[in-house]
Amino acid sequence: MVPPVDPTTRLALDAAAGDRWAREAFVRASYRDVWQLCAALVERESADDLAQESFERAVKALPRFRGDASARTWLLSIARRACMDELRVRSRRRRRDASRSALRLDDEPIAPDPSQASAVGDLLSRLEPDRRAAFFLTQHLGLSYGEAAAVCECPTGTIRSRVARARADLIDLLDEHEPVDGAARQRGRPTA
Repeated sequence: MVPPVDPTTRLALDAAAGDRWAREAFVRASYRDVWQLCAALVERESADDLAQESFERAVKALPRFRGDASARTWLLSIARRACMDELRVRSRRRRRDASRSALRLDDEPIAPDPSQASAVGDLLSRLEPDRRAAFFLTQHLGLSYGEAAAVCECPTGTIRSRVARARADLIDLLDEHEPVDGAARQRGRPTA
């Protein structure tokens, strides 16, 4: 007996078989999750472009989609890779710009990034990318640890560890910004 296929995966399979309507419906059904992941991993201002990049990659890969994993997991792993590629490009650009500015004598102070307006967005953006991805996928998008592991292409235990470390990092970041009762804050911290 063949296990039932969720509606989004059915759309992806039909799109893979060449059904244009199914492809458009697949994009509409999946867009919000992809956009939210891109906004969480990189920034809200880049989420539209990164979501579009993710869907361009997915549409090109649709003919090879076999449904071994859910379409949601498959698509979110494509979006995560697009985000990681963007973060690598930005990191190289920052290093290049830093080395150039070190050569200039008239350095101007760097203005704060206005994209960090949201306190939550600011805290999440300070997490290491792999921890941020694991935390966002499980805590915001509601993926199981197994599904998040498939998206991040790592073992389930690694996702569990990254989520626990992300929680601890967030607590530490909150402690830096908000003086709170230490006992209350300690109750929320996982023990080692």
